Amino acid sequence: MIRHVYLHLPFCAHRCGYCDFVTAVGREDQHSRYVDALLAELELERGVLADELETVFLGGGTPTFTELVDLLRLFAALPEAAELTVEANPETVTPEVARALRRAGVTRVSLGAQSFRPHLLRVLERAAHPEDVRSACASLRDAGFDNLSLDLIYGIPGQSVADLQADLADAVALEPDHLSCYELEAKPGTRFTHAWGEELDRQAEAMEDYFERVVSTLTGAGYRWYETANFCRDGKRARHNVAYWLGRDYLGIGLGAVSTIGNERLRNTPRLARYLAGDYDREVELLDDGVRTRERVLLGLRLDEPLSMEGIESALDALGLARVESLGLARRDERTLTLTKRGRFLGDAVTAELLKCS
Repeated sequence: MIRHVYLHLPFCAHRCGYCDFVTAVGREDQHSRYVDALLAELELERGVLADELETVFLGGGTPTFTELVDLLRLFAALPEAAELTVEANPETVTPEVARALRRAGVTRVSLGAQSFRPHLLRVLERAAHPEDVRSACASLRDAGFDNLSLDLIYGIPGQSVADLQADLADAVALEPDHLSCYELEAKPGTRFTHAWGEELDRQAEAMEDYFERVVSTLTGAGYRWYETANFCRDGKRARHNVAYWLGRDYLGIGLGAVSTIGNERLRNTPRLARYLAGDYDREVELLDDGVRTRERVLLGLRLDEPLSMEGIESALDALGLARVESLGLARRDERTLTLTKRGRFLGDAVTAELLKCS
């Protein structure tokens, strides 16, 4: 039975140029109908869910842009879960919203800060100002939240080393329980790529240094570097995301949502009109044992804990494994495989060396 659920709320006040998620701008008149559609799909899938869920994650879009009355109606119908996370943009989090989320049983909020430098926020087309982030954090703490995460982006066009260090310092000063720090990736076809693609190419070589600065600064501030782009204090890992990295099955509900259940990966339609009509038009991808095993290696090695060798040997290239071991990028014993600190900095390149060609 499935113990992890993702719900997608696609609505945003504005679509940022680098975003390639399934989103819809505005549409306030459709928020209520969309929540009705989410609840209908959830009811349809209840048979695959365990009686007690471990995690529920509301992502987007901007979930807290959804009309509050409809968002609360959704929370009231959700199965209970040990961890209930909601993504939010800082400018949408008022004291009223923070208190309402807490009363509704939300245990964790992930704020999309991205940067504290106004000129970089303008490049990213973000609506929030640095003071919005600080105000949102204060409102959430006042409402009783003790599990608060901030998202930061580095590698923004025009971002200097001094800008990066200042962003990290400003984030740490807010004492979040968790930080996610992502290198900016402009997807093909987005307007951000058209506007900034050449600049991103020029600064690509500096990103390894930026990444190492992120890790050094945050671990120096007492955060555990538990996953390639994620850091936590007091054991507050993002349990929902850890489930992905460990290869657990999960159910995705909503527009464009993805589920992985057994040997199937299902994707809902990205067309809002179809979804509202109850037509999920799901794309089904069959996953053989080889694909699941390779994914277990790819995702599991992102974590700082040893990956069990049981069942993954068939996906590993013996010569590649010997090479990365000899270079001090990985360690193995009879039961586990672990990337070294340097191996973690090189990440995907090391994992690619370890895996057999498919």
